[in-house]
Amino acid sequence: MTHNIPTELQRYVQERIIPQYAGFDKAHQIDHAEKVIEESLKLALHYEVDSAMVYTIAAYHDLGLCEGREFHHIVSGKILLADETLRQWFTDEQMLQMKEAIEDHRASNRDAPRSIYGKIVAEADRIIDPEVTLRRTVQYGLSHYPEMDKEQQYERFRKHLADKYAEGGYLKLWIPQSDNAGRLAELRQLMKNEEELRTVFDKLYLAENSAG
Repeated sequence: MTHNIPTELQRYVQERIIPQYAGFDKAHQIDHAEKVIEESLKLALHYEVDSAMVYTIAAYHDLGLCEGREFHHIVSGKILLADETLRQWFTDEQMLQMKEAIEDHRASNRDAPRSIYGKIVAEADRIIDPEVTLRRTVQYGLSHYPEMDKEQQYERFRKHLADKYAEGGYLKLWIPQSDNAGRLAELRQLMKNEEELRTVFDKLYLAENSAG
């Protein structure tokens, strides 16, 4: 399967949608949106799916952060469904399917995504690169809990990693062809080494504070 995404759709997304990520926290900037698009299209090659839908779902998946984190997946789906411009390229049924995929992408959702489209964007959004994951966790803490001192930030950092990425954590992997399983094992090894984890945190904390 090759990617067949209308040029005009790509232009619309690049000019009108992706720039919106510049207003979000450091962990959800333009580079995050672009990475999720890239990963989604890579995973899509393993399935009989519509590339334009995969591309659009990935582009819109976090737009709901404009109204806060808690319900961002629901809001993101509503933003997509309300975007009349997209109806140039998609049917009502496709629009609904894309909305549902976005609603289902959140890592803390207990249920499996309803469609392969939801599984693809959920998996792509997991991008488990230990270095990136740890940096984003530090960035999120500094951005959302600026009142915390360094030790409190470290405890939040540790707890988040344990809740999400440890064995029995809420993160679920949905696409067997992704590289995430191996990367998750690597991250878990690091998490088990308290001394190394603290060293990594100290380095990231210093770098993020130096960057302002």
